[in-house]
Amino acid sequence: MDKRWLSIKEKVENGERLNKDDGIYLFSVKDILSLGELARQVKLKKTGRDVYFNVNRHINLTNVCASRCKFCAFGKGLDDPEAYVMDVEEAVRLGREALPLNITELHVVSALHPELPFQYYVDVTRALHEAFPDIHIQGFTAVEIQYFSDISGLSVREVLQALKDAGLGSLPGGGAEILNDDLRRLTCPRKATSQQWLNVHRTAHQLGMRTNTTMLYGHIETIEDRVNHLIKLRELQDETGGIQSFIPLPFHPQNTAMSHIVRTTAVEDLKMLSISRLMLDNVDHVKAFWIMLGVQVAQVSLEFGVDDLDGTVVEEKITHAAGASTEPGIGKSELIRIIRNAGYNPVERDTVYNIIARY
Repeated sequence: MDKRWLSIKEKVENGERLNKDDGIYLFSVKDILSLGELARQVKLKKTGRDVYFNVNRHINLTNVCASRCKFCAFGKGLDDPEAYVMDVEEAVRLGREALPLNITELHVVSALHPELPFQYYVDVTRALHEAFPDIHIQGFTAVEIQYFSDISGLSVREVLQALKDAGLGSLPGGGAEILNDDLRRLTCPRKATSQQWLNVHRTAHQLGMRTNTTMLYGHIETIEDRVNHLIKLRELQDETGGIQSFIPLPFHPQNTAMSHIVRTTAVEDLKMLSISRLMLDNVDHVKAFWIMLGVQVAQVSLEFGVDDLDGTVVEEKITHAAGASTEPGIGKSELIRIIRNAGYNPVERDTVYNIIARY
C-alpha cells in the first residue's frame, strides 16, 4: 500500500478524524481486505464482538405517491390498479398478527399520498400505540415528515410533536438518498431538499427522539457526492448526538425509471460499508440491511465494520418492488445463526439499542 494509505491508517488508529480527501481516496483503494480490516478494528473498539438485530415488523401504509422518484418502483398513481391505502384497522391487524413473533418494533413507512390528511398518520400512530403500548413505533421518514408539514400548514416541530404525543418513538433513516440538491432535482424533485431532510432529523433530536440515517448509492451520484453526504451526517451528529445508526443502501434498478443502471457489486457494497465506518467516527452503529445487500453479503460485511443486521422485517415491499431477490422477512433464529457462524455474538436489541438478550 502507498504512503497515502499508511497516513490514513495511522490517523484511524490514533483516533483522528478523516477529511474529505481521505474519504475520496479510500474509494480508490483496491485492497478491499485491508480496508475491511481497518473498519473492523474501529467496530471492535466501539462495540466489541457484539452484532445487533431486532425483531420488527414493517408496515407500509400506502404506495400512492405524489413524488414518483426515478429510483423508486414502489410508488403508484391514484388510479393505478396496484394502488392501495390501509385503513387504521388494517394497520393494527398487521401489528397484531406479528405479536406471536415477540416483536419489539413496528416500522411504519409510507409514500406521499396526495389526498390523505396529516390526521390520518396521527390516527394510525395513536391506534398502534394504544393497541401495543409496549412496542416501539419507529415511523415516517424525514421526507414524509416534511410532506406532513407542507400539507398541514404545521411546522416540522409541530408535526413531530403531534406524532410523538400519539406514540411515535423514533425516526427511520429513509429519504436521504444523496444529500446533493442538484442531484435530487434530477432524481426526486418533488420531495424534501437536503437541508429539509437534515432539519427534520435535527428537530427530532431536539425533541429527544433518536433517528437512523441512510444513503442510497450506486445510481448517478459521484464518489465526491457520497463523501460529502457522510460529512453532512457527521456534522449533524457533532451538533446533536441524536443519530444512532447509519445504513448504506445499494440502489436496486429493476422496474424503476433508471433500470439501465447496473446494480453495484458485492465488492462495491463492502467498500461502501467500510468507508462509512471509517468516516462516521461519531456514529456508533453501521447497519447492513440484508434485504438490499443479500444475506450472504450482509454476513460477510460483519468483517468490514458492520455491527448490526437490522431485523426480522416480516414483510418488506419497497425494495422488492425494485427486484430484490431476498425473502421479504427472516426468522430470528436465522439471524442468530448468521451472526454466530460469522464468529460474532448475536445480541437482540430494541429500537434504541437497549439490550434484550444475548445468544
